[in-house]
Amino acid sequence: MSKETGALAQIHRQIMWNRLIAVVEEQAQTMIRTAFSTTVREAGDLSAGIFDLQGRMMAQAVTGTPGHVNSMAESVGHFLQKFPLEVMCEGDHYITNDPWLTSGHLHDITVVTPAFHRGRAAALFACTCHVVDIGGRGFGPDGREVFEEGLFIPIMPLAEAGRMSQALLEIVRANVREPLQVEGDIHAFAASNEEGCRRLALFMDEFGLTSLDTVGEYILEASRTATLKEIAALPRGRFDNKMRVDGYDRPLDLVASLTIGADGMDVDFTGSSPASSYGINVVLNYTAAYAVFGLKCIVAPAIPNNAGSLAPFRVTAPEGCIFNVQKPRPVAARHIVGHMLPDLVLGCLHKAIPDRVPAEGASANWQPQLRGGAAAVDPDAVGAANGTDFNLISFNSGGTGARPGKDGLSVTAFPSGVRSMPVETTEQIAPILFWRKEYRTDSGGVGTCRGGLGQIMEIGSAEDAPFAILAMFDRVEHPARGRDGGGPGAPGWVGLASGARLRAKGHQTVPAGERLRLMMPGGGGLGKASERDPALVAADVRDGLVTIAAAARDYRVAVDEAGRIDAAATAMLRAESAR
Repeated sequence: MSKETGALAQIHRQIMWNRLIAVVEEQAQTMIRTAFSTTVREAGDLSAGIFDLQGRMMAQAVTGTPGHVNSMAESVGHFLQKFPLEVMCEGDHYITNDPWLTSGHLHDITVVTPAFHRGRAAALFACTCHVVDIGGRGFGPDGREVFEEGLFIPIMPLAEAGRMSQALLEIVRANVREPLQVEGDIHAFAASNEEGCRRLALFMDEFGLTSLDTVGEYILEASRTATLKEIAALPRGRFDNKMRVDGYDRPLDLVASLTIGADGMDVDFTGSSPASSYGINVVLNYTAAYAVFGLKCIVAPAIPNNAGSLAPFRVTAPEGCIFNVQKPRPVAARHIVGHMLPDLVLGCLHKAIPDRVPAEGASANWQPQLRGGAAAVDPDAVGAANGTDFNLISFNSGGTGARPGKDGLSVTAFPSGVRSMPVETTEQIAPILFWRKEYRTDSGGVGTCRGGLGQIMEIGSAEDAPFAILAMFDRVEHPARGRDGGGPGAPGWVGLASGARLRAKGHQTVPAGERLRLMMPGGGGLGKASERDPALVAADVRDGLVTIAAAARDYRVAVDEAGRIDAAATAMLRAESAR
């Protein structure tokens, strides 16, 4: 083969790779357009991907969350173990929400579908999505066993030769609070995989392909090689980090050890707290999903996510610790601890490459599950029998940590990447009103680069009735830490508009006439506050992100009511600070 032919072949393979990514993005967009739950269609709490016949992920949709995508990357192999390709037919769909095989809790449903081309199996499509309800106690951390947390669906057929399992759907409808939404979502998940199958057939016809073996091997090997090249540029050695987070009834210590070697990166979580009695535990596949995502964000951010680029990262945790719990431990709110994993492993990486790693952020989403009706609230609450039955979740975020050379992002979900849900949409599906949603001034950690801001939200009943909150919040007692002299972000706060505090985790009732107030945490700062450009401080004051008082106290910059720097007063503040 000539050099020209070889170069053209490489371009051709790259075009096919990009087209595969476009195929799975259409798969994901079909899901968003057809889903019933706001968690999918508004927040994008989903993943979609295409897998080779060995169950290796070749491409994922751009739309999706790391916890879903990277957990799903390991799940298809489990489906193939139970249902080999030889027993699959065109029009089959398979389903599970087993936390230990897929995305870590029962609210995430995974559907896998074989794709056939001209009568032969060509690939598998998979999607994982969060449904609004799966029965049991609801989406919250109060369960003491997984059996309390909802309907557990083993790997089983959802449809055979295009005919949906009516028996399974009837069981689902009988066990959930929102049967229309959940059943509608399951149909949407199957429809999205079918769209992937249709798009794949068109792609294979266009390029004259009879199988994906060649392009698949190219994708995986090119991704693995490129990832190893990035890792090889890092300093070798072992780097450790510790983090303390709130936990449910007691603080948790999260401990990580990162080893950078010639053949990849190994993360071990030995030393972390033991499993909790409550539903904040993390299964190992979800642990690996977010730990690897955190490392890839810094080490190999431009390399597409697939089995090849994931292979050089290896994750272990002792059985029984908070990061590797076994059935029947409760896991419903596993994201509270799981979303801390990127900050934890980035703390290790900071010791190897300090100039590339951001400060800690708010991490875990602040996503209150709200429920109404007499069965949901404290039976002794005034007006408990008057409220409408409803069940919803609202995705919201605090601030991210400051980045090298850049401020943190305000009210942005990292590491999950889910979108905030429009309040108008939430108000349309339940008798809830959002009275307040605004930046939380001064919540970003101080530094040369400032941490991202959290937000303040107030939520009340449109019926003047009590409603329940299944609280799942962290960074209340242990805020995000700054790096390299940067200050911590503001801690979170959970309570009522009247000032009474609520617990950060667990089922509680918001009385009639009251409003739930959530003050979300900010991200940590990076570098010394004294080295921040005074012009940036003044701009923050003008934008309402930093108060005049905080500018003077934390940054030693005097700013007037119009947002202008008072040079003389600033010089005096800095002279006082130097003494």
